Amino acid sequence: MRVLLQRVSRAEVRVGARTTGRIDRGYLLFVGVTHDDAEAELSWMADKIVGLRLFGDADGKMNLALDEVGGALLVVSQFTLYGDAAKGRRPSFVDSARPDVALVLYERFLALLRARGATVEAGEFGAMMDVELVNDGPVTLWLER
Repeated sequence: MRVLLQRVSRAEVRVGARTTGRIDRGYLLFVGVTHDDAEAELSWMADKIVGLRLFGDADGKMNLALDEVGGALLVVSQFTLYGDAAKGRRPSFVDSARPDVALVLYERFLALLRARGATVEAGEFGAMMDVELVNDGPVTLWLER
């Protein structure tokens, strides 16, 4: 499982003219899954994300977690996180889970995040989505399990 996490002050995802998810302060997560991801990877990643301390405390030190600042998550499926561009000029996506498998894993991941108390908004799996965000500082992490 791969997640690109961006700390944001605002983020929104749209499918056509319809907004499917919008958050203010929190994390925008681009999520990719591979063929052998299972409950262990999803659970580990949900725990990691909810527990990360990436928000500034009174001294400006990254020391506060999502729930301590009233933050939320906007989760967007992104199979291209498993793109391999090592050879040639067109990336290969053979490491991405097939859509039928990826959808189940993606929905399970959303449920695990919610079960840990996170407020979760989401994109629409498999749709052409427009994502708009406003960064909250230079905080972008690559998480993999």
